Amino acid sequence: MSTDIHSELHAELAQRTKHLQTVARSLKEELFGIDDIIDRVIESLRAWYVLPQLISRPVIVCLWGLTGTGKTQLVRKLAQHLGFYDRFIEVQMDGFSHGSGHRSRGSISAMLAESGIVEGTPGILVLDEFQRFRTVDGNGHDAKVERYQDVWALLSDGRLPPALSMLGEIESSLAYAEYEQDRDGPADKKKLKKRKLHLSPWEAREVKRCLKLPETLLQIMAWKPAEVHARLRAFRDTQQNWETDYSKLLVFVSGNLDEMYAETAQRVEDCDTDADIFHALTKKLSVIDVKKALANRFRPEQIARLGNNHVIYPSFNRATYVQLILSICDRYVSEIQESSGVRFVLDAGVYEQIYANAVFPAQGTRPLFSSIHAILSATLVNAALWALERGADGAEPVWLTLDASVPCIVAKYRKARRQFPVTLELNRLKQRSSEDFRALLAVHEAGHGVIYGVLFGRAPQEIKINVASFEGGYNSYEQRKAWSKENLRDRICVSLAGRAAEQMVFGGEACTSGASQDFMQATANAAQYVRHYAFGSRFSRTDIANDANDDLNTDVEATNPEIEALLAQEHARALALLETHTAALMAVVDALMREGSIAPAELAALLDLPATPAGESTDAYAALLATFRARKADVLQPAADEGRGAGPPAVAARVLRALA
Repeated sequence: MSTDIHSELHAELAQRTKHLQTVARSLKEELFGIDDIIDRVIESLRAWYVLPQLISRPVIVCLWGLTGTGKTQLVRKLAQHLGFYDRFIEVQMDGFSHGSGHRSRGSISAMLAESGIVEGTPGILVLDEFQRFRTVDGNGHDAKVERYQDVWALLSDGRLPPALSMLGEIESSLAYAEYEQDRDGPADKKKLKKRKLHLSPWEAREVKRCLKLPETLLQIMAWKPAEVHARLRAFRDTQQNWETDYSKLLVFVSGNLDEMYAETAQRVEDCDTDADIFHALTKKLSVIDVKKALANRFRPEQIARLGNNHVIYPSFNRATYVQLILSICDRYVSEIQESSGVRFVLDAGVYEQIYANAVFPAQGTRPLFSSIHAILSATLVNAALWALERGADGAEPVWLTLDASVPCIVAKYRKARRQFPVTLELNRLKQRSSEDFRALLAVHEAGHGVIYGVLFGRAPQEIKINVASFEGGYNSYEQRKAWSKENLRDRICVSLAGRAAEQMVFGGEACTSGASQDFMQATANAAQYVRHYAFGSRFSRTDIANDANDDLNTDVEATNPEIEALLAQEHARALALLETHTAALMAVVDALMREGSIAPAELAALLDLPATPAGESTDAYAALLATFRARKADVLQPAADEGRGAGPPAVAARVLRALA
């Protein structure tokens, strides 16, 4: 390679690399809360963009996330910033793609041919809502799918075979037309000779695309049937350049995998759980979770064609929602100032109430946008008209505060003030409980929270009684990777602590039906304790057999008394612990009655627990292993000395013999 060529190539690579960095910065300024995802996507396409000549098969990037987290928006903005919007095609895999014609709706190759993407050159393809393109039904059987069957060949190597069946249809259509003309007589033959166009525009386009012809559509439409037949025969005979080369595509596979987000995806009505809790849950998801979820919808060989570059969107955390709210509100204020000249300043309480009444963590940004519009848009217009009548010209701001008790937004300009009613539906729902019902909820949820803190050494993630999602309250606990015998009993005790608190405070006769779900959970855990985990009096797996080959202990009835005894013991333990920690219980009740919730740090202080416990919510198995190793040092060290110089299998065998 000459020096000049090398210098030109180096300069081009440097320029493209610099442009990618600029694109990444721009995307982070425009899209909130997904900086890590943007970095991951940019890194995934770096070789495709900087050195496209090295790409010999499509680069596939899979984006998975809950609705409203910005998957499609990221890809669209990326295509714009990279200068590929004229070589960009978006396919809705549910079969309702924008811009797809009647003939091309079921074929990826036809949609690519109608796009601005030229064969053999880079382009961007988005396969959106991919989860709806399932090829396996809910029972694990093959599902009938008629559209977009060529997508798997495209994902494999980017080379698509010609639509020979389509060409066959055109050839048959032409042959039938000739047959009809021949049967109808000489007059019609003369009429046929006078025809200038013999193919329809659609037929000509298919012939041009499949045979890769340079002629224009009008030229092909003027071909007589004999010439079309000759071209088709020549194409079939040569079998060269049959495949259409889309190997340099950047393919984004995008969708929502509810199976992967099982803890959050179905909680669309939940506006009470803190966004940080959902974020922490979804942040733990990995490529393994993706593959498991895909296995419910696709065959193994199809999952393999998607590759391993799976980018997982966590749900937005609280900070991201706050950032979004500030940005959207600032835009509304700027637009109204530009159009009216009135300058508004929003009090912090406005932002707080928008968050409280607009955020549904499992649904992303869409409910947020609509709620801010409903709360602010008309209010700002009306407030601007009111301020203009009082001489506002932008020199002095109009202050806006939000009175949630009315509810209304209060505008203040100089000494004048005006109330503008707003609807805060979630606030109304959170305050619907009577004083008696709030007292019941506070005692019940405080019982769960205090016993959880005492037994697990950490405060619950949330305790709330003012909720909009349902009429009640709840505690949120950290997930555990494994349940030991001890902490599963503790979990049963926590489940029964709500009823125990009701009994202690209100008396046995005043206990309510509100603990029914708690008893279902406690009974299920107790049954698992005895029947599934061998923590009770038997080692066998106890269950109901559904098949003659099920190897189970089916003596289920004999375990019922042991389950009942376990539940009674844990209920009694919950009562005893609550008696011991009555002061903490009542402090939590008071906080819930007053605020509707209690901060984890406040509960931790009441129970003298660490405010931020270290590590995950698991038992200290590493420490237990170290203790065992120290206790068995006299056995393990001689075995290790004896095995020095021998291979690992020999050492392992001697250690096992010594332990036995």
